[in-house]
Amino acid sequence: MRKILITFLAIFLIFEEWLWDLLSAFGRWLVVWLNLSRIEQWLSQTSPNIALLAFGIPLLIVAPINIVAVIMLANGLILQGIALEITAKLLATVLVARVFALTKPQLLSFKFFESIYTTIMRWLEWAHQKIVETPVYEKLKHYKAQAKAKFAMWFN
Repeated sequence: MRKILITFLAIFLIFEEWLWDLLSAFGRWLVVWLNLSRIEQWLSQTSPNIALLAFGIPLLIVAPINIVAVIMLANGLILQGIALEITAKLLATVLVARVFALTKPQLLSFKFFESIYTTIMRWLEWAHQKIVETPVYEKLKHYKAQAKAKFAMWFN
C-alpha cells in the first residue's frame, strides 16, 4: 500500500511541476500580450498593504467562478461544473502565483503571512524530499525530460 501511495504522490509531484512551469510561462506570455509590464513594475515596488490587497484580488476574481461551478454541479451539470472548476483553479494559480512572485517581499513583512508561508514551505520541502528520493520519481522525472525534449523539437 505504501508503494502505491508513493507512486501516486510521485506522479502528482511530476504533474504539479510540469503544470507550474506551463502556467508560469503562460503568465509571462499574458503579461507581454496584455502589455502589463508597467503594472507589474509598480506592483513589485508597492507598499505591503497594497501588496496584500493585490494578493487578494485574484481570489475575488475566481470566487464567483467557483460559485457558478458549484451551482452547475448541484444542478446536474457534472462535466461542465468540473471543467469550470478546473478552469477556475488554473486561472487562480496563474494569477495568485504571478502576484505572489511580484509582491513576496512585501507580503512576508506581515508576521502572520510569514508564519503561514514558513509553515507551508517546511511541509512542502519535507514532502518533496520524501518523494524525490524514490526510484519512481526518478523514473518519472526521466520521462518528463524526454517528453519536454520532444515537445521542444516540435515547436523549434
